[in-house]
Amino acid sequence: MAIVSLKKVTLCGLIADKTLVLDKLQSLGGTHLIPLAGKVSKSDNVPSHNIEGALTALKYLQQCPKKRHQVTQTEGFEFEAVVQDVVHLKNHLLDLLDQREFLQQRIKEVALWGNFSLADDGQLQGYKLWFYIVPKRLMKIVRQSDQVWQIVNQTNTDAYVVVIAKAEPASKAMPVPRTHTGSLSLSQLREELDDTELAIEDAYAKREYLTRWMSLIMLNLAAYENQSDLDNAHLLTRDEPDVFVVQSWIAVEDIARVENFSQHHRLAMLIEEPDGVEQPPTLLKNTTTFAGGEEVVKFYQTPNYYSWDPSIVVFFSFALFFAMILSDAGYAALFMGILALKWQRMGRTTQGIRFRMLLLITLTSSAVWGVMVGSYFGFSPAPEQLAEKLHVLDINDFDVMMRISIFVGVVHIALANLVQAYQLRHKTTRFAALGWALFVVGGFVFWLAQSSEQAILEQTAYGLLGTAAFCLLLFSGERKIQKPLDLVLRLFDGLKSLTSITKIFGDVLSYMRLFALGLASASLAITFNQLAEQVYHAMPGMGLLFSILILLIGHTLNIMLGIMSGVVHGLRLNFIEFYNWSVSDEGYPFKAFSKKEGY
Repeated sequence: MAIVSLKKVTLCGLIADKTLVLDKLQSLGGTHLIPLAGKVSKSDNVPSHNIEGALTALKYLQQCPKKRHQVTQTEGFEFEAVVQDVVHLKNHLLDLLDQREFLQQRIKEVALWGNFSLADDGQLQGYKLWFYIVPKRLMKIVRQSDQVWQIVNQTNTDAYVVVIAKAEPASKAMPVPRTHTGSLSLSQLREELDDTELAIEDAYAKREYLTRWMSLIMLNLAAYENQSDLDNAHLLTRDEPDVFVVQSWIAVEDIARVENFSQHHRLAMLIEEPDGVEQPPTLLKNTTTFAGGEEVVKFYQTPNYYSWDPSIVVFFSFALFFAMILSDAGYAALFMGILALKWQRMGRTTQGIRFRMLLLITLTSSAVWGVMVGSYFGFSPAPEQLAEKLHVLDINDFDVMMRISIFVGVVHIALANLVQAYQLRHKTTRFAALGWALFVVGGFVFWLAQSSEQAILEQTAYGLLGTAAFCLLLFSGERKIQKPLDLVLRLFDGLKSLTSITKIFGDVLSYMRLFALGLASASLAITFNQLAEQVYHAMPGMGLLFSILILLIGHTLNIMLGIMSGVVHGLRLNFIEFYNWSVSDEGYPFKAFSKKEGY
C-alpha cells in the first residue's frame, strides 16, 4: 500500500555486447528504461515490430462470426505478413462499408431525378442542366422567372426542377440553392454498388479464411511483443564508437539482482538516488486483497512518484459510496450471486483476482447497508422478522440521512488534508493542510451544535475553527519572515487561501448526492412494487402476468441506474473531491522491460 522507492541505475558496456546485454536485461526484468539524450543508434537493422497492430489483428479475427479450423503447423506461417494482411483487410473493409453507405445514399437522392446521363461538353451547344428541389409553395417564384425549366418529378411537398442555361442562375432567380447530383447516372451508381457489395462479400470471406491463423498468432504473440520491446530498447541507449550506455529506474529491492547482473556481464554500474527534480515513474505495491483499489486508481490517474498511494482509501471509500447509492440488500444479494458464478473465471488473471476482491467488499458493504436501511428489492421486512430488528436507519428520514452523508464527506475531505499534511511534513505548509482538516470538522460540529443546542459542541466548534483560521492565515505560504513586512505578506497569503472556503464547502456538500441517489433508488423500487400490486388487483387473471413484467422491467431498470450511479458518482467523489485536497500532481506508470511468458 505504498509507492515503491526507486533508484536510477546506469550500465555501461562494450558496443559489441549491446544486443546480448539488452536481451539478458529483458530476461532479468524489473527495469524501466530511460531514453538517453545524444546519438541514437538506428543502424541495427532490426525490423520494426508493431505489437498494437498484432493485438488489433487478433481481436479483429476473434470477432469474426464464423471461424475456420485452426492451423497448428508453423510451416507457411509468417507472423508479420499475416498481421499486416489482417490489418490491411480491416481497413479495406471499413472503406468498402463507407463506400457502400455513400452509394446507397447517393442512389436514394439521384433516383428522384430519374435515370439520366449528363451530356458531354459541346453536345448541348454550351447549355447545362441545373437541378433544384423546390417546395411546391415556392413554385410561383419559378413560374415568374425567365428561366427555361422543366419539372421531372414531384412529391407531396417538393417539385424536382431542372433548369437549362449556359451559366448557373443567379441566387435571386431561384427560391432555393441548387442541388448537386454528381456526374454518375443512376445506372452507373447501381453498377458501382453491385461491385462494392461483391468486394465486401469477398472481404468477409477472406476474413473468415484468415481466422485459421488465430492460434498461431496467439502462440507467437508473446515472442513478437518481446522482440518489439527489445527493438525499442535499442533506440533508448546512448551509443558511442566503442561503448554504449543504458539507464533505467529500478526498485530498491531489486538492486542486488542488477549488481550481480552487471558483474556477470562485466558492465560498469552507477546507482543514484532521485534528485527531487527529475520525475521517476510510479510503481504501486499493494496486497492482493486491496490491489483492486490500485487498478481503479491507475485507471483514472497515476499518482506522482513523490506523492502517496491512495489505493486503499479509494478501495474502501468506493465500496461505501456504492453501498449508500444502491441502498438495497436484495440488489446486493443478486450481484453477489452473479459474482459467485464468475469467481473462478475472474481468478484466471491478475486483474480479475484484484477486481473480484474489490467487488466482494463493495457488494458486502452494499448488503450490510441495505439491511441497515431495511430495503429488499424495495420491500420492507415485517415487524416480527429479524431483518426488521436490524433495520436501524430510515432512508426517508431526511435529517438523519443528510447528516450521515455530510459526515462521510467531512471524514473523507479531512482525511485527504491530513494525508496532505503528512506529505508536507518537512514544510510549514503542512499546518495549512491541517487547518483545512480542522475547518471541515469544526464546521460540521458547529452545524450539529445549531440543531442540538449543546453548548459543549458549540465551544468545541469555535475552538476547531479558531485553530483552523490560525493555521490557514499563518502557514498557507512558505515565505520566510525576516522583517515585519514579511509577516504582513504572509498574512496576505493566508487571506488569499481563505478564498478556497467556498471550494471546500461545495466539495463537502457534494457528498449529499449519496443520500439523494440512495433515496431515488429506494423510491423507484417501492414505486415499481406498488404499481405491480395495483395492476395485479385491477386486472384479475392477466394482471399477474403484467405485474410480473412490471417488476422485472422496473427492477432491471432500477438496477442499471443504480450500477451507473454507484460507479460514476462513487469514483467522482474519490477522483474529484478527494483528489482535490490530497493528490494533485500526476505521474506516469512504471513499465517493466521484461519478457512476457505467453498468452
